[in-house]
Amino acid sequence: MSGEYPVTNNAAGSTEEKIFQKIIVPTVPDKLEDTTESRWERSWPVIAGGAGLFSDGYLNNIIGSVNTVLRILYPVAYTKSAAVKNVPSIAFAGTVVGQLLFGVISDHYSRKWSLMASTLVLIIFAALSAGSYGANGSVPGLFTALTIYRFFLGVGIGGEYPAGSVAAAESAGELKRGHRNRWFIMFTNVQINLGFVLAAFVPMVVVLVFTENHLRTAWRVMLGLGVLPPLSLLYLRMKLREPENFNRERMHKYPVKLIARFYWWRLFVVSLAWFAYDFSSYAFGIYSSVWLRIVLSDSAPLWKSFGWNTVINFFNLPGACLGAFISDWIGPRYALSIGVFLQGIVGFIMAGCYEFLATAKNVGAFVVLYGIFISLGEIGPGNNIGLIAAMTSATAVRGQYYGIDTIALEDARFRRYLEENGYDTSKMGVSMKQKLQQLEQSQLQEPAA
Repeated sequence: MSGEYPVTNNAAGSTEEKIFQKIIVPTVPDKLEDTTESRWERSWPVIAGGAGLFSDGYLNNIIGSVNTVLRILYPVAYTKSAAVKNVPSIAFAGTVVGQLLFGVISDHYSRKWSLMASTLVLIIFAALSAGSYGANGSVPGLFTALTIYRFFLGVGIGGEYPAGSVAAAESAGELKRGHRNRWFIMFTNVQINLGFVLAAFVPMVVVLVFTENHLRTAWRVMLGLGVLPPLSLLYLRMKLREPENFNRERMHKYPVKLIARFYWWRLFVVSLAWFAYDFSSYAFGIYSSVWLRIVLSDSAPLWKSFGWNTVINFFNLPGACLGAFISDWIGPRYALSIGVFLQGIVGFIMAGCYEFLATAKNVGAFVVLYGIFISLGEIGPGNNIGLIAAMTSATAVRGQYYGIDTIALEDARFRRYLEENGYDTSKMGVSMKQKLQQLEQSQLQEPAA
């Protein structure tokens, strides 16, 4: 079973088939967007759910600049210790733990409170990271404390993906068709990229303000400012309600074997695509270090290095913003495919013309080509892999699977699959029987033609 559950035409299933085709497929998406709420009332849950990824982008990326500063401050104690590898990378281990942990929590218990929990973890450990201190002023103790705090910060960062992105996807389902994808992308992937840009820009400003004579203060300020974004979202998230999709389709008992049989192929394909994109994008990141060596001299001030880092990260934004609209215009699958195809062409050009581009005379062309390459990556897989992951899973397991226009249809397919395999769906939010009763009641209330 690949997850594409076929529609049957047998007599025994004819009544259910009519219910499935007549009620769930055409009416549920409309019911989500058929509301008297204002545009803002429908939009702000998407903002509150997804905007936390801005914090993730900042807190993930800022450690690169902090790592540079620590190398300067402690040229022997830091660079000769395990901390030089652990401090920049340990958050990724925490991110994996957070994604798995909060994926389960968001599906089994609550979208809202899993968001609140991940927000609190971000606030606490971002603050602790900025205040890292070794016992009796021990420098190795400082590095150990920073490593531990960064791991738990990674747990909070990982929690934002299944909690925040999924809540944003389901809340976006209540917006009008033709606008849902852009709202989801604007407050997920675009937020991450904004966080990347700010994480490059803030160190430049901080070093200019404090100067290179006060780097001990500067790196703590860089980390400490990471507390502000999640803190600003705390009140907004407290006012959130559970998404309508979640209330309607949540499960109380999870038939793991049935879920795995229905979704294993889709999950494998989406995971493989995500892995391939991350692998290639990080690999091509080496090109930025090449033209940075050309542009910057060995004696260049630290703020200038951080400034060029801001330029590199800014390349993500045009593609992410434009791609948000393209995903609505042509659909996420076509947007992803076209983006990858065009990015591949530019990648081959850069690789084929490398010796020509990697010179001081042609560095401008190198920078422009690299910027186009990064932007196309955001138009394609950067924007759309997460969106497709949300669209190809049912609400009941979306946090663990980790959708807009097809969410309700996917829920209906999954519910019907469970019922035909003997699983009682009557306790999954609103049952099939209740859906039929709701339709009959609405038809009785309609005036005669």
